Amino acid sequence: MAIPEQDKSTLFALDEKDFQILRLLQDNAKLTVREVAARVHLSPTPTHERIKRLEQQGVIRQYVALLDNRKVNRKLMVLCLVSLKEHDKQTAHAFVSGITQFKEVVECYNIAGEYDFMLKIITENMETYHDFFINYLGEVKGIGKAQSVFIMDIIKDTHSVL
Repeated sequence: MAIPEQDKSTLFALDEKDFQILRLLQDNAKLTVREVAARVHLSPTPTHERIKRLEQQGVIRQYVALLDNRKVNRKLMVLCLVSLKEHDKQTAHAFVSGITQFKEVVECYNIAGEYDFMLKIITENMETYHDFFINYLGEVKGIGKAQSVFIMDIIKDTHSVL
Protein backbone atom coordinates (compact mmCIF):
# COMPACT_ATOMS: atom_id res chain seq x y z
CA MET A 1 0.00 0.00 0.00
CA ALA A 2 1.43 3.38 -0.98
CA ILE A 3 1.87 6.07 1.65
CA PRO A 4 0.20 9.38 0.68
CA GLU A 5 2.67 12.22 0.03
CA GLN A 6 1.70 14.23 3.11
CA ASP A 7 2.26 11.17 5.33
CA LYS A 8 5.68 10.36 3.85
CA SER A 9 7.31 13.57 5.10
CA THR A 10 5.96 13.09 8.62
CA LEU A 11 6.61 9.36 8.82
CA PHE A 12 10.21 9.44 7.69
CA ALA A 13 11.15 12.71 9.39
CA LEU A 14 10.69 11.24 12.87
CA ASP A 15 13.83 9.98 14.57
CA GLU A 16 14.39 8.13 17.85
CA LYS A 17 14.54 11.37 19.87
CA ASP A 18 11.16 12.40 18.43
CA PHE A 19 9.70 9.04 19.45
CA GLN A 20 11.17 9.40 22.95
CA ILE A 21 9.58 12.85 23.27
CA LEU A 22 6.25 11.54 21.98
CA ARG A 23 6.25 8.62 24.44
CA LEU A 24 6.88 10.99 27.33
CA LEU A 25 4.22 13.50 26.28
CA GLN A 26 1.55 10.90 25.58
CA ASP A 27 2.00 9.63 29.13
CA ASN A 28 2.16 13.09 30.72
CA ALA A 29 1.55 16.19 28.61
CA LYS A 30 2.14 18.40 31.66
CA LEU A 31 5.89 17.78 31.58
CA THR A 32 7.83 20.98 31.04
CA VAL A 33 10.23 21.33 28.14
CA ARG A 34 13.10 21.18 30.65
CA GLU A 35 11.80 17.91 32.11
CA VAL A 36 11.37 16.37 28.66
CA ALA A 37 14.82 17.61 27.61
CA ALA A 38 16.47 16.05 30.66
CA ARG A 39 14.80 12.69 30.05
CA VAL A 40 15.78 12.53 26.36
CA HIS A 41 19.27 13.93 26.98
CA LEU A 42 18.92 17.09 24.89
CA SER A 43 19.08 20.74 25.85
CA PRO A 44 15.77 22.63 26.20
CA THR A 45 16.02 24.66 22.97
CA PRO A 46 16.25 21.73 20.50
CA THR A 47 13.65 19.85 22.57
CA HIS A 48 11.27 22.81 22.30
CA GLU A 49 11.94 23.05 18.55
CA ARG A 50 11.20 19.34 18.11
CA ILE A 51 7.93 19.62 20.06
CA LYS A 52 6.86 22.63 17.98
CA ARG A 53 7.69 20.75 14.75
CA LEU A 54 5.69 17.72 15.94
CA GLU A 55 2.74 20.03 16.65
CA GLN A 56 3.03 21.81 13.29
CA GLN A 57 3.24 18.50 11.40
CA GLY A 58 0.10 17.32 13.17
CA VAL A 59 1.86 14.41 14.90
CA ILE A 60 0.76 15.98 18.20
CA ARG A 61 -2.89 16.84 17.53
CA GLN A 62 -3.79 18.40 20.87
CA TYR A 63 -3.23 18.36 24.61
CA VAL A 64 -6.16 17.25 26.77
CA ALA A 65 -7.08 16.37 30.33
CA LEU A 66 -8.45 12.83 30.59
CA LEU A 67 -11.36 12.80 33.02
CA ASP A 68 -12.61 9.93 35.13
CA ASN A 69 -16.18 9.76 33.81
CA ARG A 70 -17.46 8.22 37.07
CA LYS A 71 -16.20 11.18 39.10
CA VAL A 72 -18.09 13.64 36.91
CA ASN A 73 -21.34 11.66 37.18
CA ARG A 74 -21.13 9.97 33.77
CA LYS A 75 -21.26 6.40 34.99
CA LEU A 76 -22.80 4.56 32.04
CA MET A 77 -20.64 3.79 29.02
CA VAL A 78 -22.25 2.23 25.95
CA LEU A 79 -21.02 1.07 22.56
CA CYS A 80 -23.84 1.61 20.11
CA LEU A 81 -23.57 -0.25 16.80
CA VAL A 82 -25.47 1.43 13.97
CA SER A 83 -26.48 0.27 10.49
CA LEU A 84 -27.69 2.85 8.02
CA LYS A 85 -30.93 2.40 6.06
CA GLU A 86 -29.22 3.29 2.80
CA HIS A 87 -25.55 3.14 1.89
CA ASP A 88 -25.09 6.37 -0.01
CA LYS A 89 -23.24 9.64 0.61
CA GLN A 90 -26.35 11.61 1.57
CA THR A 91 -27.45 9.15 4.23
CA ALA A 92 -23.95 8.81 5.66
CA HIS A 93 -23.47 12.58 5.70
CA ALA A 94 -26.84 13.14 7.42
CA PHE A 95 -25.97 10.53 10.05
CA VAL A 96 -22.49 11.93 10.73
CA SER A 97 -23.83 15.50 10.87
CA GLY A 98 -26.50 14.40 13.31
CA ILE A 99 -24.39 12.45 15.78
CA THR A 100 -21.46 14.87 15.91
CA GLN A 101 -23.80 17.39 17.58
CA PHE A 102 -24.30 15.22 20.68
CA LYS A 103 -21.92 15.65 23.64
CA GLU A 104 -22.91 12.14 24.79
CA VAL A 105 -21.22 10.67 21.70
CA VAL A 106 -17.54 10.86 22.61
CA GLU A 107 -16.19 8.65 19.81
CA CYS A 108 -17.51 7.49 16.45
CA TYR A 109 -15.92 4.95 14.12
CA ASN A 110 -16.91 3.97 10.59
CA ILE A 111 -16.56 0.18 10.66
CA ALA A 112 -16.84 -2.77 8.30
CA GLY A 113 -19.12 -5.74 8.82
CA GLU A 114 -22.74 -6.09 9.84
CA TYR A 115 -22.82 -2.53 11.21
CA ASP A 116 -21.62 0.70 9.64
CA PHE A 117 -20.70 2.78 12.70
CA MET A 118 -19.73 2.22 16.31
CA LEU A 119 -20.46 5.03 18.75
CA LYS A 120 -19.03 5.32 22.23
CA ILE A 121 -21.67 7.05 24.32
CA ILE A 122 -21.30 8.18 27.94
CA THR A 123 -24.29 9.24 30.05
CA GLU A 124 -25.19 9.54 33.72
CA ASN A 125 -27.18 6.32 34.00
CA MET A 126 -29.56 3.95 32.21
CA GLU A 127 -32.44 6.41 32.38
CA THR A 128 -30.47 9.22 30.73
CA TYR A 129 -29.16 6.79 28.10
CA HIS A 130 -32.67 5.61 27.31
CA ASP A 131 -33.81 9.23 26.96
CA PHE A 132 -30.83 10.00 24.70
CA PHE A 133 -31.38 6.85 22.61
CA ILE A 134 -35.10 7.49 22.05
CA ASN A 135 -35.28 11.28 21.85
CA TYR A 136 -31.98 12.23 20.25
CA LEU A 137 -30.20 9.33 18.56
CA GLY A 138 -33.54 7.95 17.41
CA GLU A 139 -34.26 11.22 15.59
CA VAL A 140 -31.07 11.12 13.51
CA LYS A 141 -31.88 10.61 9.84
CA GLY A 142 -30.70 7.46 8.14
CA ILE A 143 -30.47 4.96 11.00
CA GLY A 144 -31.79 1.55 10.00
CA LYS A 145 -30.79 -0.52 13.02
CA ALA A 146 -29.00 0.15 16.31
CA GLN A 147 -27.72 -2.20 19.00
CA SER A 148 -26.50 -1.08 22.41
CA VAL A 149 -23.67 -2.91 24.17
CA PHE A 150 -23.28 -1.88 27.80
CA ILE A 151 -19.77 -1.76 29.23
CA MET A 152 -19.69 -3.53 32.58
CA ASP A 153 -16.02 -2.97 33.44
CA ILE A 154 -13.00 -1.31 31.86
CA ILE A 155 -10.07 -3.72 31.62
CA LYS A 156 -7.69 -1.49 29.67
CA ASP A 157 -8.09 2.19 28.88
CA THR A 158 -5.11 3.92 27.33
CA HIS A 159 -4.60 6.58 24.71
CA SER A 160 -0.97 5.65 24.10
CA VAL A 161 -0.14 4.71 20.52
CA LEU A 162 3.63 4.32 21.00
